[in-house]
Amino acid sequence: MNTGIGEGKRPAFRKIDLHTHTTFCDGKNTPEEMVEEAVRRGMETIGLCVHTHTPFDERYCASPEGIREFLAETGRLKDEYKGQIRVLAGAEQDLYSDTDVSGFDYVIASVHYIRLGREYYAVDESEEILKELAAKLDHDLIRLSELYFEAVDESVRAIRPNIIGHLDLVTKFNENGKLFDESDPRYQAAACRLIDRLLPYGIPFEVNTGAIARGYRTAPYPSQTLRQYIRERGGTLILNSDAHRKEDLMYGFETIAPSLCPDSGSI
Repeated sequence: MNTGIGEGKRPAFRKIDLHTHTTFCDGKNTPEEMVEEAVRRGMETIGLCVHTHTPFDERYCASPEGIREFLAETGRLKDEYKGQIRVLAGAEQDLYSDTDVSGFDYVIASVHYIRLGREYYAVDESEEILKELAAKLDHDLIRLSELYFEAVDESVRAIRPNIIGHLDLVTKFNENGKLFDESDPRYQAAACRLIDRLLPYGIPFEVNTGAIARGYRTAPYPSQTLRQYIRERGGTLILNSDAHRKEDLMYGFETIAPSLCPDSGSI
């Protein structure tokens, strides 16, 4: 599916946001409220996303029936706002989701869980859960990161998405190295191995500002070091807000986009 962005090495920065959430999953606003805000801001395209169904954890995702209703509503909004803004229906598909995504306009592969035995642990829900998971790995946060990167690799191979979501979500609670040192050679080697495995697919890597908007971080995912590694090897970056409320659409784009490509202000 051709979304019109994230293609080639240096697409122009435009008012496009392909990672947003609504009341059909864990967002705060309805799809129409998000679209109305996007129109007000003069956006060219908004991608309304839904967390697809994970049967072991239904607190944040859409139900199978909810997904059908979401697709019907986004279809209505496409027609209703035609000529004002392009509306797309996106699936944020976790490695462990059981949703058929064939009816969506595009897919973001995003890993939110690490599975140990029969248990699933969310890496982005709370610092306490992350520490609980690390405790099962001898408190080795870098080993935890290695497992996370392996899951991201598996998800991209299995899903073949249009966008690779928040590549290093495992660092959500690691502002200023609070939990572990991201410059550690083990961590850097694991992250770079993952990027090297994913680059041949030619899929854009998302630069996600959502954790900044929600006060967990002061910089987007992935880290500046990993973004530089991706760019140096010819990879593509695509800027998304992961907005869960209308106020956070395109959050931080004006500030971050020039730093992604200082000479042209593109990503």
